[in-house]
Amino acid sequence: MREPNEGFRLKSLGDGRRPSMVDKVGGWLNTRYLQRQVDSWQGKHVLDVGCGFDARATRMAREQSALVTLIDFTLAPTLVADPAVITHLGSFQEAAEDLPRGAFDVVVCLSVLEHIDDDQRALNLIFELLAPEGRLILGVPTWRGRRVLEFSSFRLGLSSIEEINDHRRYYDLRDLWPLLVAAGFRPDRIRCRRIKFGLNLLAVCRRSP
Repeated sequence: MREPNEGFRLKSLGDGRRPSMVDKVGGWLNTRYLQRQVDSWQGKHVLDVGCGFDARATRMAREQSALVTLIDFTLAPTLVADPAVITHLGSFQEAAEDLPRGAFDVVVCLSVLEHIDDDQRALNLIFELLAPEGRLILGVPTWRGRRVLEFSSFRLGLSSIEEINDHRRYYDLRDLWPLLVAAGFRPDRIRCRRIKFGLNLLAVCRRSP
């Protein structure tokens, strides 16, 4: 059954399917971009929304930060059993109801927003969860990226068809920026740029004190 306000996918990325070379390169790049935005994870409370089965992007955060919370439909048993990690299985909308408001120094949301039906509601929730001066690191595919992703998946079979079929939308800056402002982020605290040869947008947003 489809989850309310979520896409059709009920498994996390990486669950039950060996990552393709495209998936591995994309994951490696996400990790690099993420690390560039956070000088140090020490002492931070981190939330990874739609982290994927193995939560690879925030591996370093789990090693160094004060506390990491992971959300996705399915998670590796080693993550669920890790006493230093808080895990929530299911949709972000459901899990967010049980999360403390204003508690997270960093919220990571990479290649997730395009899967959620109500992206504005999701961004509103993320804003509420951020601590004052907390930082959202958001990655979404662009309309240019749509062509590459669909060709790679539908024609070449290099990416998960289920994953790409689950995309609700794609973004350009004119699409994403108003959503971030409506969620509560001040324009002077939003930085957006194209990454991965223009196939993705990376937004780094700080919540005002």
